[in-house]
Amino acid sequence: MTNNANLIKELPKVELGNTGLDVSRLSFGTGSNGWQGRSNQSDLGVENLASLLTLAYQHGINFWDSADAYGTHPHIASALQDIPRSEVVILTKTLSQKADQVSADIDRFLNEIGTDYIDIILLHTMTQADWPRRYADAMEVLSGAQREGKVRALGVSCHSLNALKACLDTDWCQVVMARINYAGVNMDAAPEKVEPILEKLYQSGRAVYGMKILGNGHLSNDAHAAIQYVLNLSSIHAITIGVENQNQLMDNIRFVREFFEKQAEMKA
Repeated sequence: MTNNANLIKELPKVELGNTGLDVSRLSFGTGSNGWQGRSNQSDLGVENLASLLTLAYQHGINFWDSADAYGTHPHIASALQDIPRSEVVILTKTLSQKADQVSADIDRFLNEIGTDYIDIILLHTMTQADWPRRYADAMEVLSGAQREGKVRALGVSCHSLNALKACLDTDWCQVVMARINYAGVNMDAAPEKVEPILEKLYQSGRAVYGMKILGNGHLSNDAHAAIQYVLNLSSIHAITIGVENQNQLMDNIRFVREFFEKQAEMKA
């Protein structure tokens, strides 16, 4: 574990594509093994996870990643009792596909998190190449919520190469969450096939948000190298990593901080 006193408060931040949102390059993920309303993080309990989120904020992480499928909205709501809402960027995801379901989800998410707006909502786990056609009604509901100020940015999390490619063909998609790691573990395809698509998305102004950095835990013993690899890609705005305890959190913060410190030294 890293000594807290040796950590700087702020991590580097970046403008997240064309969303107008400034986020820390490292996001706090709450969805390790998350599905059907639970995750490793939600299993920690509301108080324990809220304390970790608060600690992350104190060390410069202003970007929190959630989803309906993880069951972590109440935990985020608890953390917001001690942190000004405007100082954190909250991302969540919906598995709903029909317009009325998505509309109900948006209002429920706002209530569960205890907020007037959600910074980013993603359509969760896109796998079909034609998802922009399949989910046009859901996308329009999200766009309406954005116009009303309930949501600030929209996008998808991708779980197939074809779904990822489809993001290039729809201007609706502002944020693309994509699986990326050096080993190709739990990815949509090998890194050499995914990276060119991410670069095109980045160059088009989309926010490219990396997940599965540690290969769903398979690269945890090589976390430093795994994090360095993804941060070295010019096409990634931010990454999310799920943590379950203070040691993991502090080590990930240190790895990210050291990467950018070395980058600054090289430019000096």
